[in-house]
Order: sequence, then C-alpha cells, then structure tokens
Amino acid sequence: METASATIEELSDERLIELAQEGNRWAFGVLVKRYMRRAYFVALGFVASPEDAEDLSQEAFIRAYRNIHRFERGRKFFTWYYQILRNLCFNHLKKKRRKAFLFAEIPETELLELRSGGESPEESLERHETMRAFWRAYESLSEQEREVIWLREFQGLSYKEIAELLGCPPGTVMSRLYNARRHLAKKMKEQGWETIN
Repeated sequence: METASATIEELSDERLIELAQEGNRWAFGVLVKRYMRRAYFVALGFVASPEDAEDLSQEAFIRAYRNIHRFERGRKFFTWYYQILRNLCFNHLKKKRRKAFLFAEIPETELLELRSGGESPEESLERHETMRAFWRAYESLSEQEREVIWLREFQGLSYKEIAELLGCPPGTVMSRLYNARRHLAKKMKEQGWETIN
C-alpha cells in the first residue's frame, strides 16, 4: 500500500502534497521532517534568535498545513512554504522593531555549522575577530540584503533557486547580491577590515 509506514517517507513531495490535500496528516508530517532543518536555518537568517527561528518555522508549517488546499500543483513545496515563512519573519521583526540582528546571542558552534568545511582551532581563533566584524556589518544591512546574502552564502543556493524563492529573474538576484556584497564590504571597511575571508 502506498501510504504504508515503510514507503510513505520515500514518496515525492508532489505525492505527499496530494495526500495532505486529501487530509492525510502523516503525509504532511513527512514534508515537515524533510524540510524542518532547512526552514529553521532560513528563519535564523531572518531573526537571529534560535528560539524565535524554531517557533516561526513551526508556525509556518502549521499555516502551510491549514492552507495546503491552496497549494497549486506544479509548484515546489519549499518555494511555496518559503513565502509563508518569510512573511512571518518580516512581521515578527516589525512587531519587535528590531533593526539589527543579534547574532552574538547565537552559539558559535551553530554559526560555524552554517559554513562549509572544517577549521583547526588556530584557524577558528584567527577568524574570530573577523567574524565578529562580519556579523556587525551584516546586522546593519537591510532585510532584503541580509536575505539574499543568507540564501547564497549560508544556505548555498544557486541563483536559480534563490530566484524561485524570491519570485524574480536570476539576473535580479545577481544584481541584488552584488549590491548587498558591496554594501557589506563597505560596512566591513568602516570597521577597519579591508576584506572578508
């Protein structure tokens, strides 16, 4: 049987959505499990609070389930879910009137997990001050600038994938990212750092 516990986790997103639209909560639970980690780190990029990121990503999944009947066939689930999560995060920031992120509150081990590759303790220590300056500069960027840098540099998404999430052409993503990087470099330079490693 297609929905047996031994096979449901192997179903495609499209089939899981079909089942969820038919009222199968188990199928939607598989989608949540499939994307919960990615959703958490996306939310973390917006709100810079592990607790808020967890709450908002979970709330976005709840809203997605409540509105799963509105999901249009042919779309990618995470692209659709991302818009829900993005709106929740932006509304959260407006309510809290937070103009800056608080990445200093996030455990360093969690931030290091966002970057690929390993570093020795010596390299990590050497990079520490640069990273502090980087986060200060990053926090001073606009929400849209932080978003595109986060998706590209920390989520490792391609221009095409970012374009799908933001609903714009890849060329627009490239332009936004270029401008965001220039602004970030300027903010770093103001702190006495000429380059971002």
